[in-house]
Amino acid sequence: MTGKTLIAYVTRMGATAEYTKMITEVFEKIHGIEVDVVNLKKGEPDLSEYDNVVIGTSVAMGRWPKQALRFLENDFEGKKVAIFVSSSKAGDPKSYDQAYQSYLKDVLSEHPNLEPVAIEAFGGMIKIFGYTASDSRTPDRARNWADRVGYIFKGEE
Repeated sequence: MTGKTLIAYVTRMGATAEYTKMITEVFEKIHGIEVDVVNLKKGEPDLSEYDNVVIGTSVAMGRWPKQALRFLENDFEGKKVAIFVSSSKAGDPKSYDQAYQSYLKDVLSEHPNLEPVAIEAFGGMIKIFGYTASDSRTPDRARNWADRVGYIFKGEE
């Protein structure tokens, strides 16, 4: 193995792509972790190159995009996997617990062979005709989570 980290993501409104950049920055600048980033809408990477994998996805209308769900079917044996979702519900303290359960716990229960080292739900945004109609992004939560995951990936937690 190479010690490399992959961040594979799918974004719809752009929040997941923004979180991916934030997480990459924390991994590289704070933890010295080498990161490759792949948009799953453009294809799936060869996982054999990576020790660590972060899967990030948007949630729209209560569902993960098909590319992200398909990516969960890979064999992640021997890899540390962390997963995050971005959803407008997760950015609202009143609906965070429901979003965490529905969009992470429930989805991952359908993949019992996948045992992530960390999961989290971040706020998202809704755009209508290119204009932001709702914005509940939580960048501080994303950076703090990335910092914790960085320690896990390096074996320091």
